[in-house]
Amino acid sequence: MNKQQLFENIRRKKSFLCVGLDTDIKKIPQHLLTEEDPIFAFNKAIIDATADLCVAYKPNLAFYESLGLEGWKAFEKTVRYLKENYPDQFIIADAKRGDIGNTSEMYARSFFEHLDIDAVTVAPYMGEDSVKPFLNYEGHWVIVLGLTSNKGSQDFQFTTDAQGERLFEKVLRVTQTWATDDQLMFVVGATQGKLFTDVRRVVPNHFLLVPGVGAQGGSLQEVAQYGMNDHCGLLVNSSRGIIYAEKSEAFAGAARNEAQKIQQEMETLLAQKGLI
Repeated sequence: MNKQQLFENIRRKKSFLCVGLDTDIKKIPQHLLTEEDPIFAFNKAIIDATADLCVAYKPNLAFYESLGLEGWKAFEKTVRYLKENYPDQFIIADAKRGDIGNTSEMYARSFFEHLDIDAVTVAPYMGEDSVKPFLNYEGHWVIVLGLTSNKGSQDFQFTTDAQGERLFEKVLRVTQTWATDDQLMFVVGATQGKLFTDVRRVVPNHFLLVPGVGAQGGSLQEVAQYGMNDHCGLLVNSSRGIIYAEKSEAFAGAARNEAQKIQQEMETLLAQKGLI
């Protein structure tokens, strides 16, 4: 899926919502534990309830890898289910990979050849040779960690060099030279607020994957105000606020209600920008 196709999906669905499938076996409704594959059963129900309201899904690999082989099987089944039943969905593997070149080649092969996933998140701090292997796959995206929403982002990302450039700005400036904005996105946390203005000064045309709306307290209004560009340029992720809205057997309906609230707000924001 290229940039224009992604934007067309956003306009058609009046939504730039990404639903995070951070599926924790300890948090899913108890009645699902009798299923042969509880994680997949939960994901399937969430997907069926929300697919018309969002443009992307983002399974976080940690939640699947923590369960060993069974977790990886559930992840693969989730990806396959999306591809077979909702082929217009943009699938992001939130894996945060980043290693020396030959290791990155294997990670890229896993996600882009074996699973044919649309995008994978990558940590850039080992430099160009750790990211380039992911960029060798035409039609697939690399999403580089740019400015994150966690408390520890203050430890390194805001350090300043002799020219006054902050580290996150250097990451954005340098990595965008490695690929076009039709293959490269950046993670920018929703809690960064007005700092989206600084991000957009460096990467005005790239899509941004924005976690942190909902349970983490990020403001969708602020993200849109400071981060939206002429092609929307945003995929705003909500995970816990949607998928764990309810823990009873009515969990899927509750998830839909929460997703719909966000989608309706997004529709208003897109209209205000003149994009729909």
